[in-house]
Amino acid sequence: MRLGTAAAAATTVIGTGAAAVAAGRYASDMVLKPAPDRPLPGDPRLTVHATGPGRITLTRSLASLRPGTYGLTGAGGHAVVGPLLDDVPHPADTVVRRLERVTHGALQPGARMRLTPQVHIGNPRDALGLDCADVDIPGELGALPAWFVPGDRETWVITVHGLGTTREHPMVVMPFLSDQRLPVLDPAYRNDVGAPHTADGISHLGDSEWRDLDAAIRYAVQYGAERVVLHGWSTGASMALHAAANSALRDRIAGLVLDSPVLDWQATVRALAAARRVPRPLLPLAVRAAEGSTGLHAGRLAEAWTADLLTVPTLLIHGPHDSLAPWAASRELAARRPDLITLHPVPHAPHAAMWNADPATYEETLRRFLTPLM
Repeated sequence: MRLGTAAAAATTVIGTGAAAVAAGRYASDMVLKPAPDRPLPGDPRLTVHATGPGRITLTRSLASLRPGTYGLTGAGGHAVVGPLLDDVPHPADTVVRRLERVTHGALQPGARMRLTPQVHIGNPRDALGLDCADVDIPGELGALPAWFVPGDRETWVITVHGLGTTREHPMVVMPFLSDQRLPVLDPAYRNDVGAPHTADGISHLGDSEWRDLDAAIRYAVQYGAERVVLHGWSTGASMALHAAANSALRDRIAGLVLDSPVLDWQATVRALAAARRVPRPLLPLAVRAAEGSTGLHAGRLAEAWTADLLTVPTLLIHGPHDSLAPWAASRELAARRPDLITLHPVPHAPHAAMWNADPATYEETLRRFLTPLM
């Protein structure tokens, strides 16, 4: 009888442990499988209360009070909204922002929308009126679709999007880069729509994706780039750091622009899991499951960009209100190499939305950094 009781208890413990492991794996998959339509932390749904000429009224919240310019997206359509209009009468529980344009669909009262740093949709030709070519970059898994915006300089800028966005996100800086006459190559990478998919279908937070960026560097050099500047957001910034450390063509990399880089992958996984409503007790299991499925470990990503490996001028644009990629890690990296890294803090900006919070200052900071590299 005692043996039977002990066996039953052991079975219960084993069953509970297996269930916990399975839950951790499920949570990890929710975090690591790319899904641009899933909101990131800090992207709550907002209700559209009213629209008028050049204005839109939204639910009052920390998100809707953010300064700057954002995309507004939801099932009903997509629009671009600008700064707050404080001098317009409105109920106390709402805010009024400038409505720049409605890209598609309609903004009906009651529609549930969210702000996103991805302002433009479509392609640079249709969305921005820029000359643009669709090209295919030979990658290790197959052809990577990319947009090429021509310019007459020998330094190219390769833009790399990050978590929760697509290659449409870098279009926010394309008009500025085009004005500087810099050629721009904007590729998709593995597991993006239209790009080759991996067998596991999950994001490795830049640890393997950087090889697609490396393919983009080879493509740029093959077609005339003497130098390249890598401009990455989020995990795209992590990919840029990997490429600067490991690419066979790293001598062609003239500089890095890192917007909201993911430098502490464990913190990012925890934040993403929490945003997907994973119960707090399961967050450590989600991190361990992510470690097992990606092959990452606590110091793996950090090893790719130790201060000693950084050899090119770097502009690091980040802010203390990023709930997804810890600001402290960026400050620490900048403090290690003040000779190479310029840290530009942006307050009140969510993850990968440093341009959105203050476009004019972002572009002026970028202009000063790029001028010696052109």
